[in-house]
Amino acid sequence: MRNDIKILRKLILDIAHYGQDANLQSIFSSVEILWTLYYEAMNYSLNNMNDTNRDVFILSKGQSTMGVLAILAQKGFFEKAEFKKACQYDSFISMQADRTKVPGFEASAGSLGHGFPIAAGVAYGKKVQHQKGHVYVLAGDGEMNEGTMWEAALFCGSEGLDNLTLIVDDNHSIDVMLDVRSLQEKMKAFGFEVLTVDGHDITDIRKALLYRHDNKPVAVIAQTKRGYGSVTIMTDNTWFHRAPTEEELIKLKKEVDDFE
Repeated sequence: MRNDIKILRKLILDIAHYGQDANLQSIFSSVEILWTLYYEAMNYSLNNMNDTNRDVFILSKGQSTMGVLAILAQKGFFEKAEFKKACQYDSFISMQADRTKVPGFEASAGSLGHGFPIAAGVAYGKKVQHQKGHVYVLAGDGEMNEGTMWEAALFCGSEGLDNLTLIVDDNHSIDVMLDVRSLQEKMKAFGFEVLTVDGHDITDIRKALLYRHDNKPVAVIAQTKRGYGSVTIMTDNTWFHRAPTEEELIKLKKEVDDFE
């Protein structure tokens, strides 16, 4: 399992290098969450995309797009060779994904605050049409400053959307600028069942993602660290928006392999 996650991080580094663009600190903080969603929690595969009763994942935290793209390629939605054209004019691989072009990508997002409202609508639609399947949405802690996020939260709580789980990648990216603590108390006030987990512990994450509460949506507050998985990316904030050179790529991949 740990080796699988290291492989995923190194693939993300490759994509960033090919495209010479990335939010690596933000992507790396969410790797364990994304891996657990796709490999441990969701009923979601290339073979069931037309099944209305399957699970749905909406990425609201657009900075983690490259992490989702890496997993979709691993799961066979498209060839990894596409990554060599990342961020080029004729490629569908970019910092923000277009659902009309990327196989397996559920919703176009990038401008923060859009994905959660979309997920709320999908979950409500499943409810009224009596469809099975759970709706998951990943948001960032900074994104929770957007008014649309709280409008969506109000709707989910009011409608008792117990087929929806909101995961917040709480990597403390905005603590210095704007302290929005406590997310837990705020989500409870909006009618959510709230769980707090170690966002880098697969067992913790899996239990939270599979948890259900009758008549309440679930909010999973995942405590994470920006750049987790590479000492350099964790400690050097220039990696918030930076892509590795060939030499840096070799160094960062070794750090990922050696990370404990």
